[in-house]
Amino acid sequence: MPSTMSGRELVKKFLQDSNVKTTDLARTYGMTKQEVSDYISGRKVNPAGNKFVLKVIHDFNIS
Repeated sequence: MPSTMSGRELVKKFLQDSNVKTTDLARTYGMTKQEVSDYISGRKVNPAGNKFVLKVIHDFNIS
């Protein structure tokens, strides 16, 4: 499975810079705060997590 760690780092930086909380993302995407946290931190690396990270990058136009 290809790594999306650089994408995860982009999302983390975006959250810090924009003062967006993982609970906000969880609510937006209909997920639990723990799921979002696990996906962004890389504790859970699976296709669903990778898809979530890529969706956040796309939806918020993070580069």
